Amino acid sequence: MALERLTGLIAFARVGSMGSFTAAARSLSISPSAVSKSVQRLERHLGVSLFTRTTRSLTLTPEGRELHERALRLLRDAEEIEQAAMTARSEPSGTLRVAAPLPIGVHVIAPALPAFRKLYPKVMVDLRLNDQFVDIIEEGIDIAVRIGDLADSRLLSRSFEPHLLCCFASPAYLAMRGTPAHPDELAGHDTVNLRYQSTGQAMRWPFQIGDRVIEVLPPSGVVVDVSDALVAVLAAGGGIGISATFVAVPYVARGELVPVLPEFAVERHNITAVWPESRRANPAVRAFLTMLQEIFQERMTATTSLSV
Repeated sequence: MALERLTGLIAFARVGSMGSFTAAARSLSISPSAVSKSVQRLERHLGVSLFTRTTRSLTLTPEGRELHERALRLLRDAEEIEQAAMTARSEPSGTLRVAAPLPIGVHVIAPALPAFRKLYPKVMVDLRLNDQFVDIIEEGIDIAVRIGDLADSRLLSRSFEPHLLCCFASPAYLAMRGTPAHPDELAGHDTVNLRYQSTGQAMRWPFQIGDRVIEVLPPSGVVVDVSDALVAVLAAGGGIGISATFVAVPYVARGELVPVLPEFAVERHNITAVWPESRRANPAVRAFLTMLQEIFQERMTATTSLSV
């Protein structure tokens, strides 16, 4: 098989999975026009149309659907060959594609990357931040860090240290409005809430009261869909909001936020790394997982002590 035909099949497989030339190009680290041309050459060679294209959508044709799964198998086989070759080298090297939610990527992973690269200079880390779950097998991701329940049995996983969800507010806001002593007193305060990008639902605030956890949904004057925006609003005096402590800790360290109702903070055990079976023996994956375990333990220990 000609190399051009093989690259066309790879591009076709990725476009079919992601439904977009642009998204496929991003995952392959090439331009959208290169992906489009590669797929067009494949269509000319096969003599069939693989996609139905309109100005608003891109869908597989019946012939495209039939060939897509075969192309995916070819892509997985090629990746396994690459992984086997990388495993044969004891020193971690090559490109490591990592996906993570925005707050974890910004506050936990990104600050650790310079030290990781110093230890493993032959590894190029491609960090992709998105609060939406991605199909890491179809998108060629080596490791994904996720918050929440796992549903994909095709993946290997490792859980990390627990983190705390706690309320925060600026000292100026509390000086003006007072500090609540119980979650019931939040009704008299301005609140800022988070809307999950994955579901569009507003976050229900959990509080540990005695031996049970209750959840409340306060009426909020400001709702945002990124954790960093939430703590920025709080630091500007916008009211009281709830956040993972590892997001709020830089603001607390600078004196811009203080914990509120810390004795009611809730511990969560839902941060997990997942990776495909084909990456099990990859030296770069193993090294990155070890780093993640260490930094989560250090960071979560520090932020747990912050708010209690």
